[in-house]
Amino acid sequence: MNDHDLLRHALEEARRGLAEGGVPIGAALVREGEVLGTGRNRRVQQGSAIRHGETDCLENIGRLPASVYARSTMVTTLSPCDMCTGAILLYGIPRVVIGENRNFLGGEELLRRRGVEVVVLDDPDCVEMMGSFIAANPELWNEDIGVEA
Repeated sequence: MNDHDLLRHALEEARRGLAEGGVPIGAALVREGEVLGTGRNRRVQQGSAIRHGETDCLENIGRLPASVYARSTMVTTLSPCDMCTGAILLYGIPRVVIGENRNFLGGEELLRRRGVEVVVLDDPDCVEMMGSFIAANPELWNEDIGVEA
């Protein structure tokens, strides 16, 4: 599987989240070509302060040994925010594949400085979905990224 194939899993989750009335960000954790689990931003659906795509993915998978994280890739439809960047660093995930960073630029530089390989695919489906969502739901988007409108 290449990175674009892996992104399809995260994009499917983002679309599910959008259909549920949530913020359309999805993620998948992959080890050696095997999808260990997926997640989507479920802050709205669960009334949660922390269920972003990446954190939901990690929670859905459950506890894993450090050796599994150390051989994994986090795939996400949108550049990871500071919270999700911290989770990636905390668990020692060495590689992140990002669908797009035009609509939001998260902690990519921090990840790179800490030795994480960061790949940005600039996927047009991810760009369009997130851009349309932000235009239609600016208050919800600002809440999701911790900005007072």
